[in-house]
Amino acid sequence: MARQSIHNRRAGRGATGGGASWISYSDMMAALLLIFVLILTYSLYQYFTMLETKTAELEEQQALLLAQQTLLDDRETELKDLQLSLSAKQTELDEANAALLTREQLLAALQAQLKEKEAALASATVKLEEQQQALASATVKLEEQQQALALQAARIDDLVGVRTNIIRDLSSSLSAADLKATVDPNNGSIVLDSAVFFETGKSDIKEEGKRLLDRFIPVYLNVLLSDQYADYLGEIIIEGHTDSTGTYDNNLKLSQQRALQVALYVLNMPGLSRQQVALLQQILTATGRSWADLKYDQNGQEDPEASRRVEFKFSLRDSDMIEEMQRILQENDLGDTQP
Repeated sequence: MARQSIHNRRAGRGATGGGASWISYSDMMAALLLIFVLILTYSLYQYFTMLETKTAELEEQQALLLAQQTLLDDRETELKDLQLSLSAKQTELDEANAALLTREQLLAALQAQLKEKEAALASATVKLEEQQQALASATVKLEEQQQALALQAARIDDLVGVRTNIIRDLSSSLSAADLKATVDPNNGSIVLDSAVFFETGKSDIKEEGKRLLDRFIPVYLNVLLSDQYADYLGEIIIEGHTDSTGTYDNNLKLSQQRALQVALYVLNMPGLSRQQVALLQQILTATGRSWADLKYDQNGQEDPEASRRVEFKFSLRDSDMIEEMQRILQENDLGDTQP
C-alpha cells in the first residue's frame, strides 16, 4: 500500500508540474530518511558490535584482572610469608649480631688478658733471668763457701782431734801423777773440790789446797802448754762455784774471789818458766758463777758438796766456730734422717 501510494503520488506529480516537484522532494526526504535509518542502524550495529567486543574485552580484562588479583593475592601471601621469614631472619640476624658483639667483647677481654699475661710473662722472664743470674752468682758463692767450708771442716777435724788428744793426755798424765781428778770426756774440764781449797765463806786458799795446786798445775800446764798443743790453745778458764746458801750477789763475789785467788796462785808458782807465765797472762781467765750452775743428786735435789767446786776449763782457738759448725752438722744429720 505504501508503495502504491508512493507510486500514485509519483503519477500524480507527473500529471502536474507542481505535483511532480512535490513527489521528488518527498522521495528525496524518504531517501534521506532511509539513509539516516540505515546509517543509524549501521551505527547501532557498529555500536552493539563494538559493545559486544568491548564487553568481551572487558570480561577478558576482568578475568585477567581477577587472575592478576588472584596472582596478586598469592604474591601478597608470599610477600607476607617472606616478610615473616624476613622478620625471623632479622631476629636471627639481631641475635647473631648480639652474639657477635658478645664474642667481640669477650675477644677484647681475652686480648686484654692476653696482653696482661704477656706483660706478666715478660716481667717473669726478666725476673727469671735476674734469678738465673743471682743463682749463677749464688752458685759461684756457694762453691767458694764450700771450699771455705772444706777448709774449715779440715780445721774442725784437726781441732776436734786436738781436743780429744788433750783430754786423753790429761787423763793419762793425772793418773800417772796419782792425782784423783776426773777429766770430762766431752770438754776436758776438771773439777776440784772447793772444800780442799777454802774454808766456808772464805776465799783464802788453804795449805791443803796449795799443796794440791802444786801437784796439779805442773801436770795440767805441761799438757796444755806443750809444743804439741800450745798453738791450738785459746783460753784457760778457772771457774768458782758455790751452793745456793746465801744470796746470789754474795756468792758471786765469793766465787769470783776464789777463782781469782787460784789464778793468782797459778801465775806466781815458782816452777813456771817465763814463757809459760807470759802465755798464761794472755790466755788465763778467772770467773765466778755464784750458784748459777748447781749440781744435783739422783733424786733431783741440790748436792751442796758437788756444787761448791773449782773447775779448770780450756778452749781451743775458733772453738765457738767449731761448736756452731758441729751444731749445724748435727742438725743437718738429723734433717737428713728425717723422712
